[in-house]
Amino acid sequence: MKRFAFLLLATFLAFQGFSQAKVEEKPKLVVGIVVDQMRYDYLTRFWERFGENGFKKLVNEGYNFKNNHFNYVPTYTGPGHASVYTGTSPMNHGIIGNGWYDKFIHESVYCAGDASVEPVGTEDEAGKMSPHRMKTTSFADENRLHTQMRGKTIGVALKDRGSILPAGHTANAAYWFHGADEGKWISSSFYMDELPDWVKDFNDSDKVEAYFKTWNTLYDIDTYKESGSDVNEYEGGYKGKETASFPYNLTRLADSINKFEILKATAYGNDITTDFALAAIDAEELGRDEDTDVLTLSYSSTDYIGHNFGVNSKEIQDAYLRLDQNIADLLKHLDEKVGEGNYTIFLTADHGGVDVPAYLESVNIPAGYFETNEFIEELEKFTAEEFGVEELIESVYNSQIFFNYEVMEESEINSSELQSKLAHYILQLDQIDKVYTRDQLSSGSFTTGAGAAIQNGYNQKRSGDVVYVLDPATIVYSRTGSTHGSGLMYDTHAPLIFYGNGVKKGSTTQRTEIVDIAPTVSAILGISFPNGTTGKPLFMMLDTEESE
Repeated sequence: MKRFAFLLLATFLAFQGFSQAKVEEKPKLVVGIVVDQMRYDYLTRFWERFGENGFKKLVNEGYNFKNNHFNYVPTYTGPGHASVYTGTSPMNHGIIGNGWYDKFIHESVYCAGDASVEPVGTEDEAGKMSPHRMKTTSFADENRLHTQMRGKTIGVALKDRGSILPAGHTANAAYWFHGADEGKWISSSFYMDELPDWVKDFNDSDKVEAYFKTWNTLYDIDTYKESGSDVNEYEGGYKGKETASFPYNLTRLADSINKFEILKATAYGNDITTDFALAAIDAEELGRDEDTDVLTLSYSSTDYIGHNFGVNSKEIQDAYLRLDQNIADLLKHLDEKVGEGNYTIFLTADHGGVDVPAYLESVNIPAGYFETNEFIEELEKFTAEEFGVEELIESVYNSQIFFNYEVMEESEINSSELQSKLAHYILQLDQIDKVYTRDQLSSGSFTTGAGAAIQNGYNQKRSGDVVYVLDPATIVYSRTGSTHGSGLMYDTHAPLIFYGNGVKKGSTTQRTEIVDIAPTVSAILGISFPNGTTGKPLFMMLDTEESE
């Protein structure tokens, strides 16, 4: 009997020790990094050019998910950042685009726009932002709730939506960069009444101004064999310079491009972001106590550069080689200030990007450009002839068609009939690949392919009545530069690397999805999953051999 009691006590103490160890292993800081418009193959294409302490360190010492994808469309910045941090898709969190047509107020709205708040740090409308349109919590929200609001959340990004949506509804602060003629980090009254002294000091310093210099390649441009020629017809470039080619004298070009705006659209925008993030880590004392803090960090400049120059440009390559150094600086700073092994990082993207269709056409790959205005004219002509009523189409936005329900009611036109006939007509048009109706998306259940992706991105209250899908590599954009938004691999395949506390070394080619990130972080922290979560914890990285 005594032996049994001893074994029971030993087992209890061992379990208590295991539980306590698990609690003590919780990271003091979680840093979520989202690189705007980062294709997965940037990791492999530029691998040999990266240093040892940036991307390579994350991959070699962390866990690399090589087959990670967005499971919805549209693949845009707003939905991407929201999905990473909420663990669900636009179907639930409601951020169905960077902007969308609000059929209840009959006007377009911006995903982070909020007329009810006031700018902080500027008088410009750029400060009237908040996360009020995001319907679910983020893991940062859940961490705040779990720690009785003691754990801090700070959001940092050049883009407002890249800072605000990840930080969630309960953040201590979200900061974004207002360019124009100010060049300041700002916020809104949703978070604070005035900027903290450390932000004011940063804005008053010459750290941003110092980047008005020449942007040239980090290394000899002739060694940039992993990207296309520097001078070609597929890049946009900057106003004030005849060719889209290195070097770029930013001091001179700033006079042509509203001064500080040009910095956002160069590799130096990521330097500015890193400088500010390091200042936030220090001033806010992130990761310095027993309650886990969260820093949401988004690098926006890569998206501006990709849109301007394309995914195969020398400018993109240089931006990523420099971003590699930013990542190395961040890791070094975290080791020094938070402590090696005391923090957890994940790095991913909000979407990928397509090769410039004009370039693809030049090498005989099917691609093209879609004229939305001509398409709308065809829709209006068809519906007027078919139903004898004009203005049945109220708006076309994000490849979604919104009906005018007032006209339909007055004319006694059945919604299902209009959906069906319009979808059949659209499918006959050139450059249209697939069409889905509200009836299909609301009542059916797609498990794979384009139908599933569209359904995951379809919010019944906010989305339109008919959704159309363009042919592969067919975009609504200029003939220079790249864009994104589709459910095809070039837009959905995004990197995902975990590193640090709670992460074992390894990699997998099993398919994982963006919505799996938030529940994985929640599992590491031992907190509730975000309230709309549809993803799953990435067990292959988390589970021990014994539990497997």
